[in-house]
Amino acid sequence: MNNIDIKIIDSKIGSIFPIPNYITKGSSGIDLIACIDKKKKIKPNKVKLVSTGLAIYIKDPNIFAIITPRSGLGHNNGIILGNTIGIIDSDYQGEIMISVLNRSNNIFEIKPGYRIAQIIFLPLIKVKFNLVKKFKLSKRGNKGIGHSGLI
Repeated sequence: MNNIDIKIIDSKIGSIFPIPNYITKGSSGIDLIACIDKKKKIKPNKVKLVSTGLAIYIKDPNIFAIITPRSGLGHNNGIILGNTIGIIDSDYQGEIMISVLNRSNNIFEIKPGYRIAQIIFLPLIKVKFNLVKKFKLSKRGNKGIGHSGLI
């Protein structure tokens, strides 16, 4: 288990709302909440930036975090991330903000404390590009997208 520094930006975290943590032993992501004072309405096909009330500092350059939508919100309510997925670099120290997109045909109301996204920490593999004139063709070849068929 790695230690990640967390800074409370809004005093509602830890008093009114819990400090984020894994919900179950098998959880991959940690839910992030809407740290807001009052309800926010998001109209269909509109996006709002929502505070989580906290910042993290990963420090380890071999770890990064991704912010992902919560599957139930996406499937049941059409609520996803405005940028599809967020990446938090190991040296980022600012507040985590969630870009919330309503792709449904209905107004969606975010209430204070709603779990609106999740954060997942992953190992990072850094690469160095090797410049070549051409590739040794693989079995796939260079036929392009979808050339291998459906079955």
